[in-house]
Amino acid sequence: MSPTSRKARVRALTGLSALALAATGFAAAPAAQADQPGSEFAGNSHPYRHGVVPTKESAEHANAASAAATRTSNLKFGGGVDGIGVTTGAPKVYVVIWGSQWGTAGTDANGYTTMSGDPSGEAVRAQQLYKGLGTNNELWSGVLTQYCEGVAKGATSCPSTASHVGYPTGGALAGVWVDNSAAAPGQATGNQIATEAIAAAGHFGNTTAASNRNAQYIVLSPTGTHPDGFNTSTGQFCAWHDWNGDTTLSGGAATSPYGDVSFSNNPYVTDMGTSCGQNYVNSGSAGLLDGVTIVYGHEYAETVTDQNPAGGWTDSSGAENGDKCAWKGTGGTGGAQNVNFATGSFAMQATWSNAVSACQISHAIVP
Repeated sequence: MSPTSRKARVRALTGLSALALAATGFAAAPAAQADQPGSEFAGNSHPYRHGVVPTKESAEHANAASAAATRTSNLKFGGGVDGIGVTTGAPKVYVVIWGSQWGTAGTDANGYTTMSGDPSGEAVRAQQLYKGLGTNNELWSGVLTQYCEGVAKGATSCPSTASHVGYPTGGALAGVWVDNSAAAPGQATGNQIATEAIAAAGHFGNTTAASNRNAQYIVLSPTGTHPDGFNTSTGQFCAWHDWNGDTTLSGGAATSPYGDVSFSNNPYVTDMGTSCGQNYVNSGSAGLLDGVTIVYGHEYAETVTDQNPAGGWTDSSGAENGDKCAWKGTGGTGGAQNVNFATGSFAMQATWSNAVSACQISHAIVP
């Protein structure tokens, strides 16, 4: 598959702390946003593609010196949308395996849902990732806990008394739904993806605004599909997130009877190979799913810090915490690298930390 038909981009988590918690920074300039009008990432300028992970090729193009000035500013609080800025309670992640193309469901020895039509094993890897967050004393999630809501619009720091992003103690995975009632669309619109997330909220019994306040729905599309143009010439991305009420969604906003619903469009990223992060950290077969955890982690981090975009934390160009650190190399305190959770070792991207004005792979948890 040609580079222009592949999409990739990574997201990571951010940090910001009024408590001056010890943490080290990353000197390299963070990546520019790729999800707002005027973005340098060709094909990714749709306004609803918040926190979009671009292909590595698109990111390299945007890393030109002419764009460097837009990648240095700290994140600012957006004032909230519908009263929601960040995920303030323990984050709850619901995985939606969308479409009959996934094949027959099963269960492996560790209790993860397996699918016969999942050649790369992305569904299981996603479950392992979300179940592992908040375990093994991991501090990747700590970067995110410095952000908050309940502060003035435009604020760049959070007092200890503010409602901070919650730490996913004991794991963030809250449920898995195999929706094989029909085939997933070949090229789902943003509205269709949002509608599937709303259906998932109903399936899991999250039928009130309160039950969805700290929830996010990860809509996994099967291999060979092109949700929102993924893996086509008009979709040079690996994933993005949004909420159901965004009127700019392709197909329009989706009506929810259950309050605001946050969701991610998580395509079958290995269809894009190295453009979406395969072998970015690990070589050979060990790196087949590097892009899956880098990209999915990127979207998770941006959802908890900007749950109803763009009411949470973005920089002056509209970039979220993962956008600023995507595809910035490996190792060190701000590059992509393996992070150990109780469920395994995962290639993860760093996220932006206002505390040090740089990308960080770890940060002390803000109480």
